[in-house]
Amino acid sequence: MKNQLIWISVGAVLMTVAVIAGAMFLLRDAAPVPTDTQASASQAADPAPAADVPARADCPSTGVGGVDLPCLGGGNGDASQGEGVTVVNVWAWWCGPCRDELPHFEEYAAQNPKVTVVGVHADSNPANGAALLNELDLDFVSYQDSENKFAGTLGLPGVIPITVVFRGAEQIAMYPTPFDSTEELAAAVTDALAGGA
Repeated sequence: MKNQLIWISVGAVLMTVAVIAGAMFLLRDAAPVPTDTQASASQAADPAPAADVPARADCPSTGVGGVDLPCLGGGNGDASQGEGVTVVNVWAWWCGPCRDELPHFEEYAAQNPKVTVVGVHADSNPANGAALLNELDLDFVSYQDSENKFAGTLGLPGVIPITVVFRGAEQIAMYPTPFDSTEELAAAVTDALAGGA
């Protein structure tokens, strides 16, 4: 009886090891699935060719925050980032909170014409980003960042959405959270400009 228990135990251990080894073999090539708050360069295997990106409005400059980026679906302006206030929303087409807050950025821009308000689409599929803006019927201009260059250069956390406020080229505030209203966004920008962020 004692020998039988030993063999059953040994068999159970060997079976457990075999199951774990099999699972590791099957999962070794599986890509992790990003959460809604993780910036993801792996959402689409291949970025869409520029010809497949729906047309969008031109961006005001060659980039933002000292980072040169192409315009999502449009052309880049001639100027570098101006001396005024710039509000940047880092977003991605697959991010639910981003979808909800993008209209607040467009409304804030309309209410504050002296502030430059732009997006940075942080995903490798520009066609899906431009299509989302068109689907939401937004004129909101955005840069395309297929390689996470903006967040990487500025040392931003690896979550989206993120809002960054600049005075000229100086980053004065960063909010790694979605805004639920235009008023909430306006209050955050006002706080940043007053030195409270």
